[in-house]
Amino acid sequence: MDHADLVIQDVDVADGTGATTYRADVAVKGGRIVAIVKEAAAAGCQRPRGTREVDAEGLVLSPGFIDMHAHSDLALLTDPDHSAKVAQGVTLEVLGQDGLSYAPVDDRTLAEVRRAITGWNGHGDDVDFTWRSVGEYLDRLDHGFDGAGIAVNAAYLIPQGTVRMLAVGWEDREASPRELDRMRRLVADGLREGAVGMSSGLTYTPGMYAGDAELTSLCRVVAEHGGYYCPHHRSYGAGALQAYEEMVTLAREAGCPLHLAHATMNFGVNEGRAPDLLALLDKALAEGADITLDTYPYTPGCTTLVAMLPSWAGEGGPEAVLARLRDDASAERVRHHMEVVGADGCHGVPIDWDTIEISGVGDPRLGEYVGRTVQESAGLRGEAPWVTARRLLIEDRLGPTILQHVGHEDNVRAIMRHRVHTGGSDGILRGDKPHPRAYGTFPHYLGRYARELGVLSLEECVAHLTGRPAARLRLPDRGLVREGYRADLVLFDPATVAAGSTFEAPRALPTGIPHVLIDGRFVVEDGRRTDVLAGRAVRRTA
Repeated sequence: MDHADLVIQDVDVADGTGATTYRADVAVKGGRIVAIVKEAAAAGCQRPRGTREVDAEGLVLSPGFIDMHAHSDLALLTDPDHSAKVAQGVTLEVLGQDGLSYAPVDDRTLAEVRRAITGWNGHGDDVDFTWRSVGEYLDRLDHGFDGAGIAVNAAYLIPQGTVRMLAVGWEDREASPRELDRMRRLVADGLREGAVGMSSGLTYTPGMYAGDAELTSLCRVVAEHGGYYCPHHRSYGAGALQAYEEMVTLAREAGCPLHLAHATMNFGVNEGRAPDLLALLDKALAEGADITLDTYPYTPGCTTLVAMLPSWAGEGGPEAVLARLRDDASAERVRHHMEVVGADGCHGVPIDWDTIEISGVGDPRLGEYVGRTVQESAGLRGEAPWVTARRLLIEDRLGPTILQHVGHEDNVRAIMRHRVHTGGSDGILRGDKPHPRAYGTFPHYLGRYARELGVLSLEECVAHLTGRPAARLRLPDRGLVREGYRADLVLFDPATVAAGSTFEAPRALPTGIPHVLIDGRFVVEDGRRTDVLAGRAVRRTA
């Protein structure tokens, strides 16, 4: 063969299919894998030669990890380093999650969505919002920093809540036929421009105001263009199983592939009920449904404090929410729904303020709340928890993010074993104390759940993080270690790979991942981030 740019020698290959690892030399040229010579040294055969040769004895080579649920929509445009994901071995992130992101927009909705998801991505004051369409946003990702690109590759889901914001606004009502036609056109345009599918956030306003008929109509458009539907469904708590069943039924009615976002069973009402969810999915799969899901390997969730409010409180948009919170009578009604009834924003379960930990605020003057539950802060002030939460929402203008301690380890382990499972961090990168999943999801899978606990074999774990998500995204040349495929690769030490991030030190980087390549270029080399920006937008293929 021709002289390669790089040869990785004597490496154990976990190829992304789940098959047993094998020893090989792997040659890379022009950003692609050009040769895989198995047992090269032992066989004494002609070994590939390269301009650079890396002795990978003791390391595993896998495809780059694909984060199926990422919130780096603005971070990729503001942080060229992006070690939160790069150091984990992530080479592709799927953006536009939970029905809320920054394209397609007009001037009005851009301002509204920036306010609505400040807790996820910050205010965006350091971003030049030159785009309005999905295609323009993907072009902006391609350009990256002075045309050099971005830290990792990125795919995009059309956010259904943002689309509804454009066509209907923030009203809790059924869309008119004209408005539905506009939404269908917006979704079709975004898919033609390269989006891989559509997301929803059905506990977030205004997307949650859409009924099943509206969602089914939009999903038919997604299916026509070869995309998939990725819902954050209507409940992970009291109505979780019904909410999952609703999404399965809806997607099958539309003929649309379904990918369930951060699929888990939370709150006390769902302890030990993962088998019920898996039985529902197995039945649908046996009947021919096209379903996948993603999870993160932790029990607490992470979202915004304002997301806990009942849906009616969000009608009219962020300023209307603040007005209701400032009005004593409206605020008391909000409190009653949250603490007594069980608001739909809190998944139909009466809120337990001792499970709601403030993880970040926009105003640094409110930093004393961070790292404490609402219950703890209220106790220090000698006031009721709702008084504390209400004040914080008003003073931080809906900006606080939270950790919600409502998960169950047995559910987490059971779901990650399933054959259609993939990995997704759901990582919110902002805040003083972000969830450690943002910096640790992928090495935590490999170190904790594969090596230490044996929940998954190493090979199967790699497949969950690479080959399976690539198949869902319909990527023809990523997700496997195979000749002709793109050289998006990770070299890790199976004996030491581990998440460094913890709840106490959430931004600590992982260990045991010395090399990460994107398009055949080292973005991490000998454990250090290089200055390479090899990432680009990954557009839907026909």
